[in-house]
Amino acid sequence: MTTPPVLTDRPALTRNRRRAGRSGAPALFLHDALADELHDRLLEVNKSFSTPAIVGPVVAPYAAVLPDATVADDDETLALRPESHDLVLHALALHWANDPVGQLVQCRHALRPDGLMIAALFGGQTLHELRAALAEAEARVTGGMSPRVLPMAEIRDLGGLLQRAGFALPVADAIQLTVTYESPLHLMRDLRAMGETNALAARLKRPTRRAVMLEAARLYSEHFGTADGRIPATFEIIVLTGWAPDPSQQKPLRPGSAAQRLADALGTPELKLPKGEV
Repeated sequence: MTTPPVLTDRPALTRNRRRAGRSGAPALFLHDALADELHDRLLEVNKSFSTPAIVGPVVAPYAAVLPDATVADDDETLALRPESHDLVLHALALHWANDPVGQLVQCRHALRPDGLMIAALFGGQTLHELRAALAEAEARVTGGMSPRVLPMAEIRDLGGLLQRAGFALPVADAIQLTVTYESPLHLMRDLRAMGETNALAARLKRPTRRAVMLEAARLYSEHFGTADGRIPATFEIIVLTGWAPDPSQQKPLRPGSAAQRLADALGTPELKLPKGEV
């Protein structure tokens, strides 16, 4: 087995999160939006959950939806006992995992058979405006680029992680939110209040030059600014849903076992390919 690459500096991530918690005004609006989405999704599931667990650094918005839930930090090893829960929510933290498949496997092991796992994480479109502005600004000012924004996966890649982790009935979908700010500096202030600032292991360990930040702010406003002088910031939240396998779950039919032809169901004639064509 190969060791996953170390993308995240976990001590730095912990410091960022603690600083956000001590700020007196942590920015939780994305967690609030996700908690509302979770509430709506659970209403659509024909199943009640009595032993939920919440994984992640922020708990309060989800505790309102899942009262009395077990809480676990998103450490490399999750503090969840095997087959102890019928619902596990991994809440906006999986994008920081050095081993996301390992995190999902641990969630599956924590579930009882036919238990549900919902994992939400930032997707590849998140902060694409900020990433573009920072990259161009740094290249112009310093002649190079350094890792500044966490590389985030695309939805087409994330669905396969659920299958690799052994979940049944895997589904991946995305929610896109656009937030507008007075300036790029106000956006960066909000990211600090979220605990979502740079914690990449390969980041520069010295402060960013003021000229880079000013040029990034100028480029951001120039390329993405709105008519009223504000700037947009895109947040893509990808939601992964999977079930712990159980014999009672639906299974796909065997190939060739259909009782009716598709052509009959559609009311169209069936055309056979010439011999030798596929």
